[in-house]
Amino acid sequence: MNQDTQHEIEIVPPSDAFEDEFETIGDYHRKAAHHFAEAAKHHLAAADADEDGDEEAMDLHAFKAYRHQLNGVQCAEIAVMESETDETDEAGEEAAVSA
Repeated sequence: MNQDTQHEIEIVPPSDAFEDEFETIGDYHRKAAHHFAEAAKHHLAAADADEDGDEEAMDLHAFKAYRHQLNGVQCAEIAVMESETDETDEAGEEAAVSA
């Protein structure tokens, strides 16, 4: 295997919507979408590396794709849980107003 091969991965700094502290359910959905898009990019890079016979790059991209997928699922689950919490809170408020 040629060890002189360099793989460039574009590192995009996160936008304000992807800060550690989320304020809305929509932010969680956006973060999930971001991670799923990044996972897709790494899966495509892993496929290209496999076709080029570069097992090291393939393994690296496969690992990164897997991590992004896990993060995307986590963000999506949080969005659903927060949505259910908001619905429960709204139902409780409506019941209190009706009483």
